[in-house]
Amino acid sequence: MRIPTMLLGAATALALMAPAAPLHASAPGKSYTVKMLDKGKAGAMVFEPAMLRIKPGDSVTFTVNDMGHNAETIPGMLPPGAKPFKGAMNKPVTITLTQPGVYGYKCLPHLGMGMVGVIVVGDPVNLAETRKVVLPGKSKKVMADLLAGIK
Repeated sequence: MRIPTMLLGAATALALMAPAAPLHASAPGKSYTVKMLDKGKAGAMVFEPAMLRIKPGDSVTFTVNDMGHNAETIPGMLPPGAKPFKGAMNKPVTITLTQPGVYGYKCLPHLGMGMVGVIVVGDPVNLAETRKVVLPGKSKKVMADLLAGIK
């Protein structure tokens, strides 16, 4: 028996002994990016896009395109069982969202200027509760407009 034939036989035997990947293994979720901007298509102090619709298990990265921003959850605007997040000032933050529902988020320094956004993960199970949260300044109208687009 020649060496290449022996190697091929050994490789085949190993492949047959290795466990197969489980049929129920899920593919990794998709990745999305939200920019934190001083000026965007919708005006000053915005997230772009301000609204995302994603599936459970997908990830969102908030990128720092202009300094002086962060991204963090708005209290009362999280689905049941979801964990809040708080990105550091001037630092990107990546989150993976697994609980279905509406996630409201803000830039803390620019909340009153309307720098808020929404991520809808699967079914918006907590939409009614989210609509009850009162926000200051321009954020009240911006959030109301975003939530009005969710059915």
